[in-house]
Amino acid sequence: MTGATIYLLLGLSLLLATVLPHVTRGIAVSPPMVLVAVGMAIGLLPLPDGTSLDPMDHRVLVTHVTEFTVLISLMGVGLALDRPLDLRKWACWRAWSPVWRLLLVTMPLTILGVALLGWWVAGLAPAVALLLGAVLAPTDPVLASDVQVGEPLTEDVDEPGGDGDGDEDRQLEDDDIRFSLTAEAGLNDGLAFPFVHLALLLLAGGFTLVDVGTWVGWYVLGKIVLGVAVGLAAGWLLGRQAFHARSDKLRLADAGEPLLALAALLASYGAAELVGGYGFLAVFACAMRLRSAGPGHSYQRAMHAVVERLERLMTLMVLLVLGMAMTRGLLEHLDWRGIVVALALVLVVRPLAGYVALSTLARDQDRDGGLDRGERMAVAFFGVRGVGSLFYLAYAASHEHVPDEPWLWSTVAFTVIASVLLHGVTATPAMARLDARRGRISSQG
Repeated sequence: MTGATIYLLLGLSLLLATVLPHVTRGIAVSPPMVLVAVGMAIGLLPLPDGTSLDPMDHRVLVTHVTEFTVLISLMGVGLALDRPLDLRKWACWRAWSPVWRLLLVTMPLTILGVALLGWWVAGLAPAVALLLGAVLAPTDPVLASDVQVGEPLTEDVDEPGGDGDGDEDRQLEDDDIRFSLTAEAGLNDGLAFPFVHLALLLLAGGFTLVDVGTWVGWYVLGKIVLGVAVGLAAGWLLGRQAFHARSDKLRLADAGEPLLALAALLASYGAAELVGGYGFLAVFACAMRLRSAGPGHSYQRAMHAVVERLERLMTLMVLLVLGMAMTRGLLEHLDWRGIVVALALVLVVRPLAGYVALSTLARDQDRDGGLDRGERMAVAFFGVRGVGSLFYLAYAASHEHVPDEPWLWSTVAFTVIASVLLHGVTATPAMARLDARRGRISSQG
């Protein structure tokens, strides 16, 4: 394959990624499904001699590429959420009730369920089984666009008295299902880190009861607090500068310069990592704080658009390479154990853990943060796995020797593909039915 051929394939793939969201809208085929299939087809073509797509040969590169892809998605998710989180108001806590349940109950139960499957079914060592659970537990903000909120609501296009049908569509897009899945994906990518670190500490050996206190105090509490604090501080400072600066020249919102979103992403992530906090949480917290600085300003939509386009480009690259790797040996070590673990996670563990968390002492569906039975089932089911899982496995493998690493890569890749296919096929019709039912209930009320 010559350099010109590579450029041609990349150009055609980028064109495909640009067209796909419009072509597949309303049908049971998602852009990630098509991109993976295109990657698989490209992988069947002859590649230059010495070209390796084995992730174990490129752990550092895979780590950084998937890391940046997740970061871009986290910034986009934070800018898209229109529901503020004011920790001083109990009403905000109630409105976020489904998110807290998914984070504090569903994710630990999912980690436990997958770890037990890895130990009992796959015969993994306890530390490796825990790592598998931590890698596969977080839902993905990159590949879950079909079940997440869309663009941020702004006054320039969502003015009162506008087109009634458009306003109704926007309200449907901002429902509790999409909000819950979006906020969960934005937060649990960072909250899975303590369990990844616990698995790494166990793999390193010498983990005692004394180390449990260190893990809880630093990896669970300290790094989370630092990450959130740095993100909120960065978002507050940049929000004041962009929307409320005294000098017109420094007020970027009025100038319409959307690259502030990328500057905020890089600055908050770098600052959080420098002080030891979780950078993923910092980026999401920064994005939400930046969003609340000027919630109705059209600048929010401009920043989100830049982030969304960059996210689409990064997702294209990751999915194409993932598809190519699948037809060039990535699934070589997949066996029945990996298939069982993957399908059990997608079809049983996550849906059951999600439904238990949302249904136990469930809030009334007519109150803020309340979901009816159908909505709880949808939120529990649509826990998309994706790029975040690839990042966590690459991160762990680049920091510690991981037994059964080839099997882990095959199993995690198969899980991502299974999630992309299953959730991609079901997302559009399921969400359409829920939107139609919600519209009928709203019109009757």
